[in-house]
Amino acid sequence: MDCPPLKKAIYPGSFDPITNGHIDIAERALQVFDEVYLAVFVNPEKNPLFNESEKIELIKSIFKKTPRIHVVSFKGLLSEYANQTKIYTIIRGLRAVSDFDYEFQFALTNRKLNSKLETIFLMTDSRYAYLSSSLVKQLVGFSADISPFVPKQVEEALKRKMT
Repeated sequence: MDCPPLKKAIYPGSFDPITNGHIDIAERALQVFDEVYLAVFVNPEKNPLFNESEKIELIKSIFKKTPRIHVVSFKGLLSEYANQTKIYTIIRGLRAVSDFDYEFQFALTNRKLNSKLETIFLMTDSRYAYLSSSLVKQLVGFSADISPFVPKQVEEALKRKMT
């Protein structure tokens, strides 16, 4: 008897840095998918705090005991990356209605570029509805306690980078 194919999804983002909100979405996606690929988007037009290898190392350290989450990076269009990997389901987290406007436009554009793509939206846990990477970086700049928002290794990496 043949095994059914694995259900896989791509969870793309800049993850600069990854937050507890991102982690929540990734872990909840595992309730629906057999494998989730956290795909760090490398945008040459942005000036991230963490470089590609630093982000990948941090994210891998967070999910080291979660073998069904794979950490990868990609450059270029998500629609092309989906074709390369033959993974056509995209996971996106939504915090508020304002996120939906942007994400809806993003999903429709990706679908126009690649008709095989489907985007699945997961609502964030209410604990993280306000949380963003930008907010975390801003809080670090003011020496605020960020331990409720990011894992310990991210907190330490942020403090090394920003202090």
